[in-house]
Amino acid sequence: MYGKDFKRDAIRIIKAIITNQLARWVPRFYIMFTKQTGRGAGEDSSREVANYFQNCFTDYFNILGVCPDRIAAYLSGKHVFEYGPGDIPGVALLMIAHGAEYVTCVDRFPLLSLSPKNIEIINLLMSDMSGEMLQRAEDCFLEKGNPSSGFSSRIRYLVRPSGLSGLYEEADLVISRAVLEHVNNLPASFADMYKVLRKGGLAIHEIDLKSHGLHYANPLDFLTWPSNLWSWMYSHKGVPNRLRVNHYREALATTSFTTILMQSTLLAEEQDIESVRPYLAEPFQSISDEDLSWLGFWIVLSKA
Repeated sequence: MYGKDFKRDAIRIIKAIITNQLARWVPRFYIMFTKQTGRGAGEDSSREVANYFQNCFTDYFNILGVCPDRIAAYLSGKHVFEYGPGDIPGVALLMIAHGAEYVTCVDRFPLLSLSPKNIEIINLLMSDMSGEMLQRAEDCFLEKGNPSSGFSSRIRYLVRPSGLSGLYEEADLVISRAVLEHVNNLPASFADMYKVLRKGGLAIHEIDLKSHGLHYANPLDFLTWPSNLWSWMYSHKGVPNRLRVNHYREALATTSFTTILMQSTLLAEEQDIESVRPYLAEPFQSISDEDLSWLGFWIVLSKA
């Protein structure tokens, strides 16, 4: 818990504030220094990363209830919009390969990288394709089938420090994976999402409410840090905003979205909730045990 060990907390606070200013003023250096990919920490192999993208792609359509043999028909002619693609638009490539017309990605940070490893990952994704699917993927590059040449207009990668696209009625499907828990302004993000979608469009997001490694022992003890202090330490790094599921409901209530699905993926232990509750920072003290227990969930939204 915050406040239980002054020395430990003081060291963490000083380091975090210094690196937060680094992220604010020289974000490219911070990204290089911390080796950010947009997929969290860890040096996964190229095959593991390729499999991660495949799993993300498959999960979206499983949640939407679209059978594998119907994905191409579902995506045909559609414009897909992705928040927070990270350093490789791997899901975007798979969307194009399976029938989407084009994909627009927006990220708060300039993460896109065509490093040798990332090119290897893209080539691994294409090695699992054949026929028309492979041809569509190869057309995503300035030089057909050559990832090192850069992406063509089929995949557009926008960097927006606000995380907001500012686009209007361009997309039929909006997606994200473990992104919304990082945004600085959740109502503004949902409002941007609503504007991006065309009428009849869907938005599907998986949201990870865990600490992303920023807790001490109890998985919820990162909610004990005072809000102002947390902001000084982390506001420019893209770490979790700490909003809980009730905040998502409240933000959605300010939009005209219809919520089709809100389904938990992981729940905290009752014992962890009981032990952390006396120490919660003010914004979290009135949240019910049930809402505190949600450590992740899927949402599917529609625009009438």
